[in-house]
Amino acid sequence: MKKIKILVADDHAFLRVGLNTMLNAQPDMAVVGEASNGRDAVARAKELRPDVVVMDLIMPKLDGAEATRQIVEVLPDTKVVILTSYGTSSDLVRAITNGAVGAQMKGSPVETLLKAIRVVASGGKAIAGEIQRFLREDTTPTDLSKRQREVLIGVSQGRTSDQIAVELGISVSAVKQHITAACEKLGASSRAEPVTIAMRRNLLKI
Repeated sequence: MKKIKILVADDHAFLRVGLNTMLNAQPDMAVVGEASNGRDAVARAKELRPDVVVMDLIMPKLDGAEATRQIVEVLPDTKVVILTSYGTSSDLVRAITNGAVGAQMKGSPVETLLKAIRVVASGGKAIAGEIQRFLREDTTPTDLSKRQREVLIGVSQGRTSDQIAVELGISVSAVKQHITAACEKLGASSRAEPVTIAMRRNLLKI
């Protein structure tokens, strides 16, 4: 059986060890190398020409999205699977745009990553459902007004509508209207949800 040659790129040594052990235990996979930062990932990929690179999204020296671009540019047959635990939607969009054909969340079941590697190695795509939602949200145009941002910041800090109204010098009714408008723009259904969505899309700095 021809094994899938894999390069593991992650800046955390214990995660690399765990991935190496798990992947080498598969009868159809073999880890041929590893890298602790994006720059080394590019260099090792050029040297080893793996079938698949399992790439952490956030790494020193060169992030996973840019490392993906450089690898795919010179090794179009090498497939990149991004791993992320807290990357923003913009980071993920860059990685996919730059040529990653797989993207999985860290902490997902082992079988999920193994399946993703096999899928991309055979020419398919393997993007987790949660990440697909990030990508869909990122393409949705959103323009929060200055006042809506101010109100959401107040909500994020645990303030009541009455407190936000006093701080901003507006009525409680106006505060509630701004929250409702922000919910509609962001596709949120509860008071706290627009804050989470706005932060994830880099629309709100707290």
